[in-house]
Amino acid sequence: MTRHYSDGSVEALAWEDVVEVRVGGADDTDVLIVLLDREGEGCVVPRSATDATFLARLRYLPDFDLDRLSSAVETAHSGYVVVWRSPEPPSPLPDLEYD
Repeated sequence: MTRHYSDGSVEALAWEDVVEVRVGGADDTDVLIVLLDREGEGCVVPRSATDATFLARLRYLPDFDLDRLSSAVETAHSGYVVVWRSPEPPSPLPDLEYD
């Protein structure tokens, strides 16, 4: 998933790295769908930029519920709602050694 901004900046996230999908937005802006990886980095996709291909790709996420996404989009407000989280637990942090 790649998003190009008008200022030339780019956000990109490989689909296999997506561990969370959130929906939110303010009353005066487009509803946003946010895809995040394990480090909290991600890609923001305005609802107006989504298409059938994007929605079809979301369905490949394990147990992704398009109805839940639709409900969240219809009731979006200034906060964000998590509509999907990876069923796989996050990778454990490496053990730290102290001197």
